[in-house]
Amino acid sequence: MKLSVTGDRPSGIISLIYKCLIVSLIVLVFTFIVVTLYRVFFYDPPQKHEQTGVLLKSGEGQTFTGIGQIRVPTADPQPGIVIILVSFTYYPEDKAFSEELVLRIGDFRNIIEKYIASLSVSELQKLGDENIKAELLRRINSVLRLGQIETLYFSDFMIIG
Repeated sequence: MKLSVTGDRPSGIISLIYKCLIVSLIVLVFTFIVVTLYRVFFYDPPQKHEQTGVLLKSGEGQTFTGIGQIRVPTADPQPGIVIILVSFTYYPEDKAFSEELVLRIGDFRNIIEKYIASLSVSELQKLGDENIKAELLRRINSVLRLGQIETLYFSDFMIIG
């Protein structure tokens, strides 16, 4: 089978391939334009912060739970275990502060672990939840530069031992 080209126009099978490529290119460009217009004008997905797992809604305070559950031994000779889950409210519209919170998760965990590990079971019970929250809040806020946390919450606070 011999393919021939006459003038500037391809013939036969080459012409068919050429037409298919042109149609494919037109469909691809059209699809790109339609998808772009849809994303620009109609699509507004909820944002989910990758490390904290918190859904972000504009205009509302959200609960930051990125610190996670912490298990810490107490300072007793026979150490007890404290299981604690700390959370707080923040405003995701403040992007810089939100990013600082995510970057400081390791610092927050260290602050909580060191403070709890420095106390015995009896000292923790004597202090009570509110005093422990106040001290942790003071210590956590001391490392923050772009904002401050107003209130800490304990979803879990158990002393075993």
